[in-house]
Amino acid sequence: MAYTRGNLAMKERATAEQLKPQSYKETTKVVTRRTGLPAREKFLYLMTVLVCAVVVSVLVGRYASIYDLNKQTHTVNQSITVANKEISVLDVQKEKLESEIVAKARELGYIEPSTDQNAIRVQRTSVTPDSP
Repeated sequence: MAYTRGNLAMKERATAEQLKPQSYKETTKVVTRRTGLPAREKFLYLMTVLVCAVVVSVLVGRYASIYDLNKQTHTVNQSITVANKEISVLDVQKEKLESEIVAKARELGYIEPSTDQNAIRVQRTSVTPDSP
């Protein structure tokens, strides 16, 4: 109770808020039910997913084949490099053997042919099937 101008026996005046009867605030709650998707829309989504999956699989397949071709190219290049090294080693061996051939032939007693001896003549003989 409030103190009003020194008199405690006075009745308190009612305020405007207190004079109003209490009223309830009416609220409405909107309840929405989720309905399922229509069949056409579901089919559209399914087809979209399938098309995307096919496109991705084609792209991955292409990349895999490109990777395989690159790998094959790399292995062929490596084998070519190894073969070229072997060829160079064999060329060196061939040159060594060609330079040693004349000295080895002289050691074994062969002589170089003169200009008259360049042609080798072999007699022709007839071969018959009956002869042994």
